[in-house]
Amino acid sequence: MDKPLSHISVLYDEALNYLNVKPGGLYVDATLGGGGHTQGILQRGGRVVGFDQDPAAIERARNLLLPGLSLGQLTLVEANFRDLQPKLHALGIERVDGVLADLGVSSFHFDDPERGFSYRLEGPLDMRMGKEGQTAAEVVNELEVEELARILRELGEEPKAWRIARFIEEARERKPIETTTELAEIVRRATGFRGAGHPARKTFQALRIYVNDELGALRELLEAAVNVLAPQGRLVVISFHSLEDRIVKHFLKNEPRLRVLTKKPLEPGEEEARENPRARSAKLRAAERLREAA
Repeated sequence: MDKPLSHISVLYDEALNYLNVKPGGLYVDATLGGGGHTQGILQRGGRVVGFDQDPAAIERARNLLLPGLSLGQLTLVEANFRDLQPKLHALGIERVDGVLADLGVSSFHFDDPERGFSYRLEGPLDMRMGKEGQTAAEVVNELEVEELARILRELGEEPKAWRIARFIEEARERKPIETTTELAEIVRRATGFRGAGHPARKTFQALRIYVNDELGALRELLEAAVNVLAPQGRLVVISFHSLEDRIVKHFLKNEPRLRVLTKKPLEPGEEEARENPRARSAKLRAAERLREAA
């Protein structure tokens, strides 16, 4: 199998090398996405349980990866990775040889206007990874302005959070905010932004993290991953912003059952960052499950 069709897996070789894939070993890809890392594990002889809460990602993997595989090589689970442990137990799996999590939002999400993740493309203001829970439109139209400002400040690290929240409040009093471009324009007016980049990036990040409870799910994933790792099993996590990386860094450092393998996080080289601009902020951290005490 070649690398996946249109999805570019970030830190592809580095992630697989730290995962230390062994032929016949069992690995969890907690973020199936475009299937790139899963494909790499399969190519190296590993077996994979692939998690994704997005039914579209599961369907892509079913169509692109499953054909030609032997029974048991790839198991697909449509679920949030916070449910890793109970879902594995339901499959009769107690221990795995590695867990990989690429926390970046899939290019498929950003490039599909109907998913509502992009501030550049017109679409419904949704941002849900799966099918459940509040949409981003419900959040911006229903939350109190103080709570909205807190979300933008804490989850987006947006310095103009209060002003943006007030502009959102004023706009929704006239009519509900329904599309991505409506919200992006409100943020642009609130910030008075005229420079390079896009002023709505941090606002959209904050709303996406909130809608999907990404940080809460990450904390649960890390704990579950250590619980299911076999001795000398590997945990590899790729994060894309400081909030995620801080959680991963502190967890690996303070988890007594793990030995940290990356003293400093690995980052994409110049060539990868140039070919895939979305990879620029990626940081990879890895750890190994210690042998069981005698």
